[in-house]
Amino acid sequence: MSTAQARSASHRSLVQTATLAVGAVFLLVGVLGFIPGVTTDYDAMTFAGHESDARLLGVFEVSVLHNIVHLLFGIAGLAMARTASAARLYLIIGGAVYLVLWLYGLIIDHDSAANFVPVNTADDWLHFFLGIGMIGLGLATSRRRTV
Repeated sequence: MSTAQARSASHRSLVQTATLAVGAVFLLVGVLGFIPGVTTDYDAMTFAGHESDARLLGVFEVSVLHNIVHLLFGIAGLAMARTASAARLYLIIGGAVYLVLWLYGLIIDHDSAANFVPVNTADDWLHFFLGIGMIGLGLATSRRRTV
């Protein structure tokens, strides 16, 4: 590690580190969604819509659009980790977005045109836990200590 990298890492706040980790995981998930074998029924993947039968890890329904969203969300996390305030915003607003996606997945018919991303029941519950986890990370890692 170079001196500049070491200095940067030592000045990184906990919320920035958490955001880097979350962003990196989203990037990884986006990439894995395009790898046959890691994504089952890869040949049945569509650009968007509930007709996509591809499943990341054989569980989570994905499409090209779904994978692109994960990649973009990951890139946003890495970019917003540059400052503590942006990192906190990424985690809290991103978590809120995932809670909205959870509700959306519960409300829509998974076999309808409304399921354009697409999502299945496993995705819905993953979105719930991601939303709660990201908001919790954003709040817990950015608390100011009082003496």
